[in-house]
Amino acid sequence: MDCVFCKIINKDIPSDIIYEDEDVIAFNDLDPQAPIHFLVIPKKHIQSIAELDGSDYDLVGKIFKVIKKLAEDKGLSEEGYRVVSNVGEKAGQSVPHLHFHVLGGRGFKWPPG
Repeated sequence: MDCVFCKIINKDIPSDIIYEDEDVIAFNDLDPQAPIHFLVIPKKHIQSIAELDGSDYDLVGKIFKVIKKLAEDKGLSEEGYRVVSNVGEKAGQSVPHLHFHVLGGRGFKWPPG
């Protein structure tokens, strides 16, 4: 498989990993769009939210627990933060592996554009 995130999971590509357990990995974004910008992804290859099935819902719940913990650890809970998951190329998904961007440390506008 030629998935860049799977290569990060397998340690074939170095990354600034900030969290890892048996199901989930989180790492700082290589092209940060905010002072704090990291990705949280499942180790299981799932293309996007559109590809989730019933067996994946516990995993997604775990991902959100990790997002909450990391946001708290980085001091984002007080000021707020944004969680984004793009689905499909037209929506801006550049890597076909389910991932959640967590951005904080600055203000954000709506709509995002």
